[in-house]
Amino acid sequence: MELWIPITVAAAFCQNLRTAMQKHLKGQLGTTGATFVRFGYGLPFAVLYALVLHFVFGFPVPSLNTTMLIAGALGGLAQILGTFLLVYLFSFRNFAVGTAYSKTEPIQAALFGFLVLGEHISLSVSICILIGIVGVVMISLARVPLTVSAVRSSLAGRPALIGLASAAFFGASAVAYRTASLSLEGTGVPMQAACALVFATFFQTIVMVSWMSLRDPDQLKASLKAWRTAVWVGASGVAGSIGWFTAMTLQNVAYVRALAQIELVFTFLVSWLVFKEIISRSEIFGCLMIVAAVVGIILLG
Repeated sequence: MELWIPITVAAAFCQNLRTAMQKHLKGQLGTTGATFVRFGYGLPFAVLYALVLHFVFGFPVPSLNTTMLIAGALGGLAQILGTFLLVYLFSFRNFAVGTAYSKTEPIQAALFGFLVLGEHISLSVSICILIGIVGVVMISLARVPLTVSAVRSSLAGRPALIGLASAAFFGASAVAYRTASLSLEGTGVPMQAACALVFATFFQTIVMVSWMSLRDPDQLKASLKAWRTAVWVGASGVAGSIGWFTAMTLQNVAYVRALAQIELVFTFLVSWLVFKEIISRSEIFGCLMIVAAVVGIILLG
């Protein structure tokens, strides 16, 4: 098994933990505060990871370059916007279905990867990605009556549009992060990923603190008061980001983000076991399609 596969699965699991805790924090902090804690509380863990790689494992620290700085900053901004919209989705649908709207990301990541990096994906993997997207659509429609007007409303309604926009920002950020990490070649994949992650998280923290200080200082104060939970959001978020950055340094972004759909399986388990939400048969079937797509990507990618 190629290394990027278990790294991606582990990252998806960590991301699911972080998203679940963010949903809990949203009730205390609001959308902006719940978005900020992912970056602000994650920065110390990202720095610690890079220091361990350097001082314990001997990886050299790369020199910063213009490509890394620009791509890292653009990726950071796109991820902030994607995270904000994803957290905002929790106001519209339950935890599992709300997250599902953002899972069109693999298609958008593939498009951005082709336009920016010239990356191609095979026909077989493209079919697997489409199967996964069909599963996502089934999940998205599971809670509405299957009339023409209801289907149209679900596909073009505000939650769907927000989810699609979130996916677009996440897809763009993934390609930007891969660009940033690859620009640091020569220092080893773990350190390339770590340094790109540290810069992006630092940039995101500065942007969020500046914005909240000016526009929403109460949210910033509330985020600091909620540190006992927020620190775990930061830790799990960085653990997932370490996996994403490393996997995307090793493999085509579209493959990584497509395999990352396995997160939705973890989402259903959290929804059922933690939030006690009822899962319909259509949602279960859609989830099985996603699993089938993920298995296909592993075998054919």
